[in-house]
Amino acid sequence: MPAAVQITDLCKSFTRRVHQTGAAGKFRALFRPRQETVHAVRGLNLEMQVGESLALVGPNGAGKSTTIKILTGILHPTSGDARVLGLVPWRQRTRLAMNIATVFGQRSQLWFHLPAGETFDLLARIYEIPSAEYRARRREMIRRFELEPLIGTAVRKLSLGERMRCEIAASLLHRPRILFLDEPTIGLDVVAKQEIRSFIRTLNRDEEVTVLLTSHDAGDIEHLCKRVIIINHGVSVFDDRVSTLKRRYLDRKVISLRLLEETADRPDLSALRDWPGVTILTARNFGIKLEIDTEVRTMAEVMARLGEWPLADITIEDPPMEEIISAIYKSAQSASRTASGGEAT
Repeated sequence: MPAAVQITDLCKSFTRRVHQTGAAGKFRALFRPRQETVHAVRGLNLEMQVGESLALVGPNGAGKSTTIKILTGILHPTSGDARVLGLVPWRQRTRLAMNIATVFGQRSQLWFHLPAGETFDLLARIYEIPSAEYRARRREMIRRFELEPLIGTAVRKLSLGERMRCEIAASLLHRPRILFLDEPTIGLDVVAKQEIRSFIRTLNRDEEVTVLLTSHDAGDIEHLCKRVIIINHGVSVFDDRVSTLKRRYLDRKVISLRLLEETADRPDLSALRDWPGVTILTARNFGIKLEIDTEVRTMAEVMARLGEWPLADITIEDPPMEEIISAIYKSAQSASRTASGGEAT
C-alpha cells in the first residue's frame, strides 16, 4: 500500500529583512536593506503509512508548522519532494483538499458570530457533499462529539473546549483520509483535553484516519500517537516509537499537591526527603510540589504514601516537552561528536 505521506530531502528557506539600528543604519536600510536567509526545514525525510498516528514535535521555530503548510499545499518548498496520498500538495491542492483536514488550536474555521451548525451547512456545500450523505454524517458527528446542546449556539458563546469539539467535527464532515492537528489541545483544561484525545483515538481506530499531530503537550503525544519524530532547526533528531521515548526520556513526573486548609497538622516531609527517587521542589503553606524519578520509585508507591495525606487536590504532569527535546538534541550532538572522534582515531 502506498504511503499516506512521503517526504524526501525537504527544504524550505525564507528571506527576511534585518533590522538596522542607529541613524546611519536606518538611512542605509532605505536604499540597501540587509537581508538574511532563514532555513525553516533542512533536508527532512518522513514517511507515514495509512492509518498511522504520528507526532511531529520540536521547539518553537523548529519547522513543524512550515512542514504542515507544505503538506497541505499552502507553501511551496525550496527543494525536495513531498507526496500526500500520492499527490503533490502545492500542485494539486484543490484535489488534495477533498481528502485531508487541518485543525489549528489557535485558528478557527467556524464563523464566530454564527452557530456551528450553520458553518457545517456551508462546509457541506464547499466540499460538495450530497444532501443525504451530509445529513447522515452531520447526525453522526453531533452524536459522537455530543454537540446537540451546542450546535445552535453562536460560536463566540462557546467555551474553548466546546469550540474545539465543534472544530474537529466540522473538519470531519467530508470524511478526510488524513487529519493534520496543530496544537489541538492548547489552552484546554484537563477534562476537555481528555475528551478531545478520546475522540481522536476513536476516529483513528474506527475510521482508519491517518493522524499527523504537532504539540508541545507530552500528554497529547503519549495518548494519541504510537510514533514520534522530533525535529530541531528543521532537522530530524529522533524518530522512534512513543514507548521508546517514554522509556528513555519520560522518566520523571512532577506532582503538585494542595492540602486541606482546615487540617491542623501538616504532613511530615522529612521522610520524603530521605526517600530515594523523590525530590521536594517547593513546600509553601498548603502547596507542595514533588519531582519523581520513575526509574527509582514507581508512581503506585508514591500515590500510596500520598493517599494518607489530607489532600484537597493533586495534579500529575510530565516534564515540559522543551526539556525532553533539549535532552534528545544534546544526546544526538554527543553521539555525533563521539562518532567523529572515533573516525579521527
